[in-house]
Amino acid sequence: MEIEESARSLSTELGLRARERIRSICADYPEVREKVDGHGHTIYQVLDKSFVRIGEKADGGCAVALKVSRPTQELLLAEAGTPFFKTPYIGHQGWVSFPAEIESAWKEALALTREGYCLAAPKRLAAKVQSAAR
Repeated sequence: MEIEESARSLSTELGLRARERIRSICADYPEVREKVDGHGHTIYQVLDKSFVRIGEKADGGCAVALKVSRPTQELLLAEAGTPFFKTPYIGHQGWVSFPAEIESAWKEALALTREGYCLAAPKRLAAKVQSAAR
């Protein structure tokens, strides 16, 4: 994984912990790049297409946004008591977010991150990840 360091990266304990968890999930995905965008979000991309975003809030909170398919988004948002919510500004493109401190959401994050990677990646790379998951 290629990591671009930036002065505007995550700084809270919660944000740094979320970044480490996402890094460990993405470590085996081919051609992933971690960088910080112009808004200070840490983003994970495959060939310049984002599939994960981590952002900190002014109150010290942190949210993880994941690219998912529309059917997955609908299921997650319809589930009673779900920690997932439609990501502001990009939710209409199939993104969901969850507060990084919600442990139950992390249990789903592995599969959702893989789904997002496969949606963003070229078919040849997505096939590698899908076959390794079986």
